[in-house]
Amino acid sequence: MFFFKKSIDLPTPSQALPGRARPLPTAETHFVNGHTLKGPYPEGFETAIFGLGCFWGAERKFWQTPGVHVTAVGYINGITPNPTYEETCTGLTGHAEAVLVVFDPAKVSYAQLLKLFWESHDPTQGMRQGNDVGTTYRSGIYVTSADQRAQAQASLAAYDAVLKARGFPAITTEIVDAPTFYFAEDYHQQYLAKNPNGYCGLGGTGVSCPIGTGVAA
Repeated sequence: MFFFKKSIDLPTPSQALPGRARPLPTAETHFVNGHTLKGPYPEGFETAIFGLGCFWGAERKFWQTPGVHVTAVGYINGITPNPTYEETCTGLTGHAEAVLVVFDPAKVSYAQLLKLFWESHDPTQGMRQGNDVGTTYRSGIYVTSADQRAQAQASLAAYDAVLKARGFPAITTEIVDAPTFYFAEDYHQQYLAKNPNGYCGLGGTGVSCPIGTGVAA
Protein backbone atom coordinates (compact mmCIF):
# COMPACT_ATOMS: atom_id res chain seq x y z
CA MET A 1 0.00 0.00 0.00
CA PHE A 2 2.80 2.40 0.87
CA PHE A 3 5.95 2.34 -1.22
CA PHE A 4 8.89 2.70 1.12
CA LYS A 5 11.67 0.31 1.93
CA LYS A 6 10.75 -2.31 4.50
CA SER A 7 12.63 -5.15 6.10
CA ILE A 8 12.14 -8.60 4.62
CA ASP A 9 13.31 -10.24 7.85
CA LEU A 10 10.91 -11.15 10.63
CA PRO A 11 11.69 -9.54 13.99
CA THR A 12 12.84 -11.47 17.04
CA PRO A 13 10.81 -11.19 20.26
CA SER A 14 13.39 -8.73 21.63
CA GLN A 15 13.04 -6.54 18.52
CA ALA A 16 9.24 -6.59 18.38
CA LEU A 17 7.15 -3.61 19.40
CA PRO A 18 5.33 -3.93 22.76
CA GLY A 19 1.77 -3.41 21.52
CA ARG A 20 -1.11 -3.12 23.96
CA ALA A 21 -3.46 -5.19 26.08
CA ARG A 22 -6.75 -4.00 24.58
CA PRO A 23 -8.03 -4.73 21.06
CA LEU A 24 -8.20 -1.85 18.62
CA PRO A 25 -11.67 -0.37 18.06
CA THR A 26 -13.11 -1.42 14.72
CA ALA A 27 -16.37 -1.69 12.79
CA GLU A 28 -19.22 -3.73 14.25
CA THR A 29 -20.82 -4.69 10.93
CA HIS A 30 -19.69 -5.42 7.37
CA PHE A 31 -19.91 -2.28 5.22
CA VAL A 32 -21.19 -4.23 2.20
CA ASN A 33 -23.66 -6.77 3.62
CA GLY A 34 -24.36 -5.57 7.15
CA HIS A 35 -23.45 -8.86 8.83
CA THR A 36 -21.81 -8.81 12.25
CA LEU A 37 -18.06 -8.55 11.79
CA LYS A 38 -16.93 -10.38 14.92
CA GLY A 39 -19.84 -12.77 15.34
CA PRO A 40 -21.60 -14.68 16.62
CA TYR A 41 -21.81 -16.33 13.22
CA PRO A 42 -24.59 -18.69 12.04
CA GLU A 43 -24.42 -22.26 13.30
CA GLY A 44 -22.61 -24.60 10.95
CA PHE A 45 -20.60 -21.86 9.26
CA GLU A 46 -16.79 -22.19 9.13
CA THR A 47 -13.88 -19.78 9.33
CA ALA A 48 -10.87 -19.55 7.02
CA ILE A 49 -7.95 -17.11 7.20
CA PHE A 50 -5.67 -16.19 4.30
CA GLY A 51 -2.77 -13.80 3.75
CA LEU A 52 -2.09 -12.83 0.14
CA GLY A 53 -0.54 -9.40 0.15
CA CYS A 54 -2.36 -6.10 0.57
CA PHE A 55 -5.54 -6.98 2.44
CA TRP A 56 -7.70 -4.33 0.77
CA GLY A 57 -7.94 -6.12 -2.58
CA ALA A 58 -7.70 -9.57 -1.02
CA GLU A 59 -10.78 -8.99 1.13
CA ARG A 60 -12.86 -7.89 -1.87
CA LYS A 61 -12.07 -11.14 -3.68
CA PHE A 62 -13.64 -13.10 -0.85
CA TRP A 63 -16.68 -10.94 -0.01
CA GLN A 64 -17.68 -11.14 -3.68
CA THR A 65 -17.71 -14.96 -3.51
CA PRO A 66 -21.17 -16.57 -3.20
CA GLY A 67 -21.48 -18.52 0.04
CA VAL A 68 -19.20 -16.18 2.01
CA HIS A 69 -21.13 -14.75 4.97
CA VAL A 70 -18.72 -12.07 6.16
CA THR A 71 -15.11 -10.98 5.76
CA ALA A 72 -12.76 -8.85 7.82
CA VAL A 73 -9.16 -7.70 7.53
CA GLY A 74 -6.56 -7.88 10.23
CA TYR A 75 -3.10 -8.91 11.35
CA ILE A 76 -1.91 -12.44 12.10
CA ASN A 77 1.07 -14.63 13.00
CA GLY A 78 3.18 -11.97 14.60
CA ILE A 79 4.53 -11.10 18.04
CA THR A 80 3.11 -7.72 19.04
CA PRO A 81 -0.32 -7.93 20.73
CA ASN A 82 -3.09 -5.80 19.22
CA PRO A 83 -0.86 -3.99 16.71
CA THR A 84 -1.89 -0.88 14.81
CA TYR A 85 -1.55 -0.59 11.05
CA GLU A 86 1.27 1.90 11.46
CA GLU A 87 3.12 -0.52 13.73
CA THR A 88 2.76 -3.44 11.31
CA CYS A 89 4.11 -1.22 8.51
CA THR A 90 7.42 -0.94 10.35
CA GLY A 91 7.93 -4.70 10.05
CA LEU A 92 8.54 -4.83 13.81
CA THR A 93 5.39 -6.66 14.84
CA GLY A 94 5.95 -9.80 12.74
CA HIS A 95 2.38 -9.89 11.45
CA ALA A 96 1.04 -10.62 8.00
CA GLU A 97 -1.94 -8.74 6.59
CA ALA A 98 -4.76 -11.27 6.41
CA VAL A 99 -8.43 -11.78 5.59
CA LEU A 100 -10.87 -13.58 7.87
CA VAL A 101 -13.52 -15.41 5.82
CA VAL A 102 -16.68 -16.84 7.39
CA PHE A 103 -18.46 -19.10 4.94
CA ASP A 104 -21.36 -21.52 4.54
CA PRO A 105 -19.80 -24.89 3.60
CA ALA A 106 -23.13 -25.93 2.05
CA LYS A 107 -22.67 -23.19 -0.57
CA VAL A 108 -18.91 -22.85 -1.02
CA SER A 109 -16.23 -25.36 -0.12
CA TYR A 110 -12.94 -24.69 1.61
CA ALA A 111 -11.25 -26.17 -1.46
CA GLN A 112 -12.90 -23.54 -3.63
CA LEU A 113 -11.68 -20.79 -1.30
CA LEU A 114 -8.19 -22.28 -1.55
CA LYS A 115 -8.41 -22.13 -5.33
CA LEU A 116 -9.38 -18.46 -5.15
CA PHE A 117 -6.53 -17.82 -2.72
CA TRP A 118 -3.88 -19.43 -4.93
CA GLU A 119 -5.05 -17.83 -8.16
CA SER A 120 -5.44 -14.32 -6.72
CA HIS A 121 -1.76 -13.72 -5.93
CA ASP A 122 1.74 -14.98 -6.67
CA PRO A 123 2.64 -17.34 -3.81
CA THR A 124 6.28 -17.67 -4.93
CA GLN A 125 7.46 -14.15 -4.03
CA GLY A 126 8.48 -14.55 -0.41
CA MET A 127 8.21 -11.36 1.63
CA ARG A 128 6.41 -9.33 -1.02
CA GLN A 129 3.55 -9.11 -3.48
CA GLY A 130 4.39 -7.13 -6.59
CA ASN A 131 5.33 -3.59 -5.58
CA ASP A 132 4.37 -4.25 -1.97
CA VAL A 133 7.56 -5.30 -0.20
CA GLY A 134 7.87 -6.42 3.42
CA THR A 135 6.99 -9.20 5.83
CA THR A 136 3.39 -8.00 6.15
CA TYR A 137 2.77 -9.00 2.52
CA ARG A 138 3.86 -12.63 2.81
CA SER A 139 1.60 -15.44 1.64
CA GLY A 140 -0.03 -17.56 4.31
CA ILE A 141 -2.83 -19.99 5.08
CA TYR A 142 -3.84 -19.98 8.74
CA VAL A 143 -5.79 -23.17 9.32
CA THR A 144 -8.55 -23.63 11.89
CA SER A 145 -8.84 -27.43 11.79
CA ALA A 146 -6.92 -30.59 10.91
CA ASP A 147 -9.07 -30.96 7.80
CA GLN A 148 -8.18 -27.46 6.64
CA ARG A 149 -4.49 -28.21 7.18
CA ALA A 150 -4.70 -31.39 5.10
CA GLN A 151 -6.52 -29.61 2.29
CA ALA A 152 -4.16 -26.65 2.39
CA GLN A 153 -1.05 -28.82 2.22
CA ALA A 154 -2.47 -30.93 -0.60
CA SER A 155 -3.42 -27.80 -2.56
CA LEU A 156 0.06 -26.35 -2.08
CA ALA A 157 1.67 -29.51 -3.43
CA ALA A 158 -0.68 -29.58 -6.43
CA TYR A 159 -0.22 -25.92 -7.31
CA ASP A 160 3.52 -26.00 -6.69
CA ALA A 161 3.89 -28.79 -9.26
CA VAL A 162 1.87 -26.85 -11.84
CA LEU A 163 3.78 -23.63 -11.23
CA LYS A 164 7.19 -25.29 -11.43
CA ALA A 165 6.18 -26.86 -14.74
CA ARG A 166 5.54 -23.31 -15.97
CA GLY A 167 8.94 -22.06 -14.80
CA PHE A 168 8.00 -20.48 -11.48
CA PRO A 169 10.15 -20.92 -8.35
CA ALA A 170 8.91 -22.86 -5.32
CA ILE A 171 5.88 -21.65 -3.39
CA THR A 172 6.81 -19.73 -0.22
CA THR A 173 3.38 -19.76 1.44
CA GLU A 174 3.38 -20.51 5.17
CA ILE A 175 0.75 -22.94 6.47
CA VAL A 176 0.31 -22.74 10.24
CA ASP A 177 -2.39 -23.30 12.84
CA ALA A 178 -4.24 -20.01 13.10
CA PRO A 179 -2.93 -17.88 15.97
CA THR A 180 -4.81 -14.82 17.22
CA PHE A 181 -6.37 -12.76 14.44
CA TYR A 182 -6.25 -9.08 15.37
CA PHE A 183 -8.99 -7.09 13.63
CA ALA A 184 -7.65 -4.06 11.79
CA GLU A 185 -8.92 -0.54 12.30
CA ASP A 186 -12.37 0.50 11.05
CA TYR A 187 -11.13 2.36 7.97
CA HIS A 188 -9.40 -0.77 6.62
CA GLN A 189 -12.54 -2.92 6.78
CA GLN A 190 -14.05 -3.32 3.28
CA TYR A 191 -11.75 -0.52 2.19
CA LEU A 192 -12.38 -0.86 -1.54
CA ALA A 193 -16.14 -0.68 -1.06
CA LYS A 194 -15.68 2.60 0.79
CA ASN A 195 -13.01 3.78 -1.67
CA PRO A 196 -13.82 2.27 -5.09
CA ASN A 197 -10.79 3.93 -6.71
CA GLY A 198 -8.44 2.87 -3.92
CA TYR A 199 -5.17 1.04 -4.38
CA CYS A 200 -5.21 -2.70 -5.08
CA GLY A 201 -1.92 -4.39 -5.86
CA LEU A 202 -3.38 -7.88 -6.10
CA GLY A 203 -2.27 -9.95 -9.08
CA GLY A 204 -2.03 -13.67 -9.76
CA THR A 205 0.32 -15.82 -11.80
CA GLY A 206 -2.19 -16.48 -14.57
CA VAL A 207 -1.82 -20.21 -13.87
CA SER A 208 -4.93 -22.18 -12.89
CA CYS A 209 -4.86 -24.14 -9.64
CA PRO A 210 -6.15 -27.71 -10.23
CA ILE A 211 -8.41 -27.93 -7.16
CA GLY A 212 -11.70 -26.75 -5.74
CA THR A 213 -13.89 -26.76 -8.81
CA GLY A 214 -16.92 -28.39 -7.19
CA VAL A 215 -19.54 -26.59 -5.09
CA ALA A 216 -22.12 -28.39 -2.99
CA ALA A 217 -25.74 -27.70 -3.83
